[in-house]
Amino acid sequence: MSARKSERIMNLTICLLMARRFVEREQIRELVEGYRGLSDAAFERTFERDKDDLRAMGVPVETGSNSTLFPDEVGYRIRRRDFELAEIDFDAAETAALGVASTVWDDARLGGEAAKALAKLRASGLDPDAARVAAFAPTVGAREPAFEVLWEAVLTSRPVGFAYRGVDRVVEPWRLVNRKGAWYLIGLDRTRGEGRSFKVSRIESAPTLQAGDVTPPAPGVVEEHLASLNARRDHEAVVAVRDGAAPDLVRFAEPAEAEAPPGFRAWRVRVSADAAGELAWYGADVVVLAPPALADAVRAHLAAVAAWR
Repeated sequence: MSARKSERIMNLTICLLMARRFVEREQIRELVEGYRGLSDAAFERTFERDKDDLRAMGVPVETGSNSTLFPDEVGYRIRRRDFELAEIDFDAAETAALGVASTVWDDARLGGEAAKALAKLRASGLDPDAARVAAFAPTVGAREPAFEVLWEAVLTSRPVGFAYRGVDRVVEPWRLVNRKGAWYLIGLDRTRGEGRSFKVSRIESAPTLQAGDVTPPAPGVVEEHLASLNARRDHEAVVAVRDGAAPDLVRFAEPAEAEAPPGFRAWRVRVSADAAGELAWYGADVVVLAPPALADAVRAHLAAVAAWR
């Protein structure tokens, strides 16, 4: 999908989701960036394709009329209750729905389009209510530089290449999911020959789209990875985190009453049973204070990495 078409579909989704009532075709043509200036025939073709694309991606576009006296005056809307995703866990279609949520990126291009769409809705009398605006804004961010390319890779079913933990990978993406405020890419690691999950914030190079196809996973494979992610944080640890460092680690942590080095703060965090590699990734910014076995495992992991390099 081209960038221009993606932005147009994003604008259409915002328009239909934010409106309190059905939006008629001519209003859509005027409100949505990407439709103005088209001939009648071109607008009809483009609008019909965009509606079909939204429905194919799982976005429920409803058709109806605002008037019982003039039922032929057809309009369109997206009901909030039908649009909402129960859990932040995206397959290709749901990732497309995520793509239209303007606040997912701190990106001036997408944020500007959303602001213009809201202003046009108000100016036309289709006043968006605050609850819908709040619901449309995701409760998680996607500020990692790698996120947008990974999103495109999942959406278009294309392999993606990047460096991760010192190894160049080519991954066939299956799913982007968010767990405890952190994004993970689940897919087939061609380099290792197995399905794996990758923490997006730890990707070490700019991802690049690759040629080739993505082979769908066997039934149950993605669910196994999801279960693994869900079970990761079932142990407790006390860590000292350097001020301003490791925001993804402390986002859901609680302050701990423990002595920390100068410039550090103690936190109580939920971690996995094999969290040594995860915590070692933060290097000198995170020091494990308890339990002692985890602290020893992190030191051993860092020593092994140093020896390998």
